[in-house]
Formats: sequence, C-alpha cells, structure tokens
Amino acid sequence: MDVTSNPIVIVLLCFGAYLAGSVLFAVPVCRAWQLPDPRALGSGNPGATNVYRAGGWKPALITLALDAFKGWLPVWLAHLAGLSILVQAMVALCAVTGHMIPLFYRFKGGKGVATALGAGLALAPVTTLIMAGIWLAIMWRWRISALASLIAIASGPVISALLEPDTLPLFGLLTLLIVVRHRNNLIRLAQGRETGL
Repeated sequence: MDVTSNPIVIVLLCFGAYLAGSVLFAVPVCRAWQLPDPRALGSGNPGATNVYRAGGWKPALITLALDAFKGWLPVWLAHLAGLSILVQAMVALCAVTGHMIPLFYRFKGGKGVATALGAGLALAPVTTLIMAGIWLAIMWRWRISALASLIAIASGPVISALLEPDTLPLFGLLTLLIVVRHRNNLIRLAQGRETGL
C-alpha cells in the first residue's frame, strides 16, 4: 500500500500531531522542579519564558527543547513516510494548534512559538534557523520575548518566499496564528507595558 496517497495515514498523522502538541511540557517540567504552575505566572502562558521566570534557564531550556521536539517529530515522520510538503505543512499546523488549543488542558494552551520552531526545523530548516537568529538578536537587544517572537515569526513568510518557497503557505498561516495568540502582548507593547525577562 502506498502510504503517500492513503488519507487514513494522513488523518492519523495530523491527529497524532495535534495530540503531541496538546502536551504542555511547561506544566510537568515545573512540577518536576517543584516550581509554581506557569499558567499562574506572568502572562499565564505555559511556555519556556514563564518557566524561566519561575525557575531559571535550566527548566526553561528543557521546556523549550521538549515543546520544539513535539513539533519536529510528527513532521519528520510525515517526511519519512514520503508525504508531500503540503501534507507535512498540515501536520506542522496540527502540532502548533495542539499547543495553542490543547485537548488535555481544556483547550487553554500557549503561544506555539517553540512548537513552531521544531516543526519548522523539520520542514524548512534554513528559514527556521534564520528566524531563530532574528529572535536571538532581538532578545539580546531588548530582552522582551513577545517582541522577539513577533518580529521573528513576521519575518518567516518573507524568508521562506526567498529561500524555501514551497513552505510559504505554512509560514503565512503560522504567522497569522501566532500573531493572533500574541494579541494581548501587542496591546501591552503598544502601551509600553510589556515586561521582559
């Protein structure tokens, strides 16, 4: 059987990616470090930034790596199965959506940046690494995670259009999703109230 044309395989991969995305690793990492629930801190976002605020770099980096891995793995499996770029992009979006609207946490999740990073590394590594470099540069200069994330993700469609044009629809949709999830951060940035690390 040719799995590349089997809709059941595609649906299972997409659903599996959503379930993987629905695991918010910030929560068990904070429990393991005996830290406060990251959803009760700062912006309430269950991500690496809030974990850093609660416990420093080590648990934050572990959270970042795990959230990125859950985005990378299903896309890599779709690639390994020989599925098209379009299907891989669908799988990537399902993983990011799982993090944003997680089944296991009453559909209240995070911003999806780290999961998008992992998915992007599997599907469009050149574009994603450049975006990561932009994120690091903005963080180094201003130390505001939301600002760095918004500028980096906004650069994605332009970079992908120039270097990996097959993935442009993915980065366009990711930009839309992540900017919408950062709408409160955008308001605080406009008002000069957004806090840094």
